[in-house]
Amino acid sequence: MIDLMPTSEEQAAAIVRAHAEANRPLAVCGGDTRSGFGNAVVAEDRLRSTRLSGIVAYNSGEMVMTARSGTPLAEVEAALSESGQMLAFEPMDHRPVMRRSGEPTIGGVFAANVSGPRRLVAGAARDSLLGVRFVNGKGEIIKAGGRVMKNVTGLDLVKLIAGSYGTLGFLTEVTFRVPPRPKTERTVVLSGLNDAEAANAMAAAMALPVEVSGAAHLPLTVTWKFLAGKLPEGEATVLRIEGLPGSVDVRVEKLAAAMSAFATVTRLEQPESRRLWQEIRDVLPYTDGTLRPVWRVSVAPGTGHQLVAALRLEAGVDAFYDWQGGLVWMRMEAGPEADLVRRYIKALGGGHATLIRASAEARAVTSAFHPEPEAVAMLSRRVKEKFDPAGIFNPGKMG
Repeated sequence: MIDLMPTSEEQAAAIVRAHAEANRPLAVCGGDTRSGFGNAVVAEDRLRSTRLSGIVAYNSGEMVMTARSGTPLAEVEAALSESGQMLAFEPMDHRPVMRRSGEPTIGGVFAANVSGPRRLVAGAARDSLLGVRFVNGKGEIIKAGGRVMKNVTGLDLVKLIAGSYGTLGFLTEVTFRVPPRPKTERTVVLSGLNDAEAANAMAAAMALPVEVSGAAHLPLTVTWKFLAGKLPEGEATVLRIEGLPGSVDVRVEKLAAAMSAFATVTRLEQPESRRLWQEIRDVLPYTDGTLRPVWRVSVAPGTGHQLVAALRLEAGVDAFYDWQGGLVWMRMEAGPEADLVRRYIKALGGGHATLIRASAEARAVTSAFHPEPEAVAMLSRRVKEKFDPAGIFNPGKMG
């Protein structure tokens, strides 16, 4: 595969125009850390954003940053850390679980709509995205949105690009919100709850006026892998509180008092709390060096544990839960069992399952993304035709 790495937006547009005229497909990527996502893309040329790098504009007082799409995520986060700000959606690092290398880019984060544990209160990556610049499939440079948070011009187009995995356009620049980073954090740990009991406890915690910013349940099969085995004995249901030190202290005590009705309660101070949520974010238990299939399943918070219980009657499944139980990370012991997984999701009220990791053989016969209803699929095809009439961007990746 030939890597094409433009150093300007105009160069990128010229490359796209030439490929569209020749009807020659392009694989689109940034740092190549998430290229394993989705279905196989057949293309001899790969258009990469890594040389479109650098922070274009950043005023911490405005809480908005603009960066070129190929800017390393680490560079963005370092600049934000210096100003006491952050990416609220806590993007996951997929490299360990997917056995990839390279440097994640800020464009790749938004192209894949990558969102971590704080998603349940801060929204997804697309909810922080204010504006984009990209090259469409005709080689035209398009701008949507802007740097001012009140400016909603083109907002729907901005959100459409986020999560499109490079199938609609080649991102060249992104503008996004960067709120203040909490001064401190602590985590309340409930020990010994089974999956169903944990779901009830997390629902009760989220209903309290204490602003829980992370809610996850770690069954016995994975608990020992977090914090190098230093969590309290038994299953762990973990609830994060963030903010100013005095406020955090008060809210932690209120949360702990309420949760003592469900289980034995302990607390983690900031260093351990921060490490734990990073390990949850990056799916530490399944960074096992294998290609055993890993699913990312999004369902209603109350049904995640029901899905896992049903699947275990027919397949070998290991799982843990984030987003108050609404995000289920599942590792299958044998094949992906895609039909089984999606059939039970439908039976439990709906949701979607994305195959994150599997062998090449399994990927060849398994749709990575959840099948869309026909009406939605038809709309998706029409949108794709408008953005990329020749169908050169990541053909086949999303279906």
